Amino acid sequence: YSHQGGKISMAFCGSVCLPLTNTPADIAAAERCYQFTFGWFAHPLFFGDYHPVMRQMIDENSRMEGRNVSRLPRFTKEEMTELAGSADYYGMNYYSPSLAQNGSTGAIPSKEHDAQVIYSFDPSWESAAEDPHSSMKVVPQGLRLIAKKVKEEYGNPIVLITENGFPGDGVDPLDDLQRIRYYEGHLAELRRAIYEDGCNVVGHTSWSIFDTFEWRAGFTSKFGLVRVDHESKNRTRTFKKSAYWFQNYLAMHKLIQ
Repeated sequence: YSHQGGKISMAFCGSVCLPLTNTPADIAAAERCYQFTFGWFAHPLFFGDYHPVMRQMIDENSRMEGRNVSRLPRFTKEEMTELAGSADYYGMNYYSPSLAQNGSTGAIPSKEHDAQVIYSFDPSWESAAEDPHSSMKVVPQGLRLIAKKVKEEYGNPIVLITENGFPGDGVDPLDDLQRIRYYEGHLAELRRAIYEDGCNVVGHTSWSIFDTFEWRAGFTSKFGLVRVDHESKNRTRTFKKSAYWFQNYLAMHKLIQ
């Protein structure tokens, strides 16, 4: 690292939330949505400790559960010193947001109960055609929102979008117009975050270049810009429309030097 000039961090995963209403309670719930997911790991790496709202709520819930020690561990002074500032950049995984409402939810004990956030979706948000009931929505402004949040929260660190993408249209695997709309909107919002908001975003990684294994969905959910025929012995690769669109976008905007 010291000889090659490399940078080390991690990909932070979590929930991006907009408040369900403009009430102070829901605005605070949207903040907790971030701190109990992205902030859970980012705050210690940038500041050396968990965010105060996590500490306060988990300590109080632990006391109410009759525990003598909080469920949220405490760092030693040495650990806090070592952790603070240890991330060279902020790796951001973003797909789509939720709405946050203040309220009690989840089993006791659980992260959901600690955070006190009830999640929902705006019915006007475009759903993934592949699975209309999934949490995947086309909401480009969420990416700009989280970029601005990171800028304000951590003093405008270098940001690399480590994952951003959308599943297939569910009909013709090569005619993936919904994925094109997703990327078109999200990259436009990302450019606004960079050039209008001054966010220090240096790169964007699409999830994913190929159809790949998607955890619980296995090979049934298709995020790739390139189709992989898993029924073929050769695992044949074929460009989708989104791959051609991406080539053209990058050439036009000169994002790759």
